[in-house]
Amino acid sequence: MTILGEFALWISLPIAVWGMVFGYVGGRTLRGDLVLSAERSIYIVFVLLLVASLGVGAAFLGDRFEYWYVANYSNANLELFYKVTGLWAGQRGSLLFWALLLALFAVITVVTNRKKHREFMPYVTAVLQTILLFFIVVLLFADVNPFEKLAFTPADGRGLNPQLQNYWMTIHPPTLYLGFTAFTIPFAFAVAALLNGRLDARWIQLTRRWILTSWLFLSVGIVFGMRWAYEELGWGGYWFWDPVEN
Repeated sequence: MTILGEFALWISLPIAVWGMVFGYVGGRTLRGDLVLSAERSIYIVFVLLLVASLGVGAAFLGDRFEYWYVANYSNANLELFYKVTGLWAGQRGSLLFWALLLALFAVITVVTNRKKHREFMPYVTAVLQTILLFFIVVLLFADVNPFEKLAFTPADGRGLNPQLQNYWMTIHPPTLYLGFTAFTIPFAFAVAALLNGRLDARWIQLTRRWILTSWLFLSVGIVFGMRWAYEELGWGGYWFWDPVEN
């Protein structure tokens, strides 16, 4: 499964390029076939990133310490509960998880706008694929590949930071990621409005629910982090840590 996940991450690169180019060209030329192709690429990228994420999860659950990411954020004695959270325990997995959530929201956007707001969708699709492409390129080429292998296989991993071995680890980071990625949808519609010359308030009306959703998740995430900080020794109580970080 882990090898399949790495393969899926590489395949997502040309698919994201395809969606970005076809979305933009389809919007400029008003070719519905290109726009439809770009929208379908969103579905494919989501599936590929899901497979990649499952591959990382399988590496954690299988104690695959030949992978740098697993060796540095897990060990054989780590509870299953925290091995599952390994996907977002470090930068490499967090970037992949962030891209996965963004792809999920992109799919929701495409599905809910299949028969409406078509004047925006070519550019919305292109913008979302551009952002996904950024994450994929960073994961593959910026020394943060979660599938990077060590030159040798250690007998055990370093384990998860004790301060992260807390039940809040399972809900605080994902909640914030949901809030951050939800804001990408209004951004995509704003860029689409600029590109097609519709500079009225229409795009704001279309994305109001996304904005409120993002605000909700970010607010709840800060409250979760506030509580987590209060429980961890040395984090200084409710408001010392989390507002600075978020």
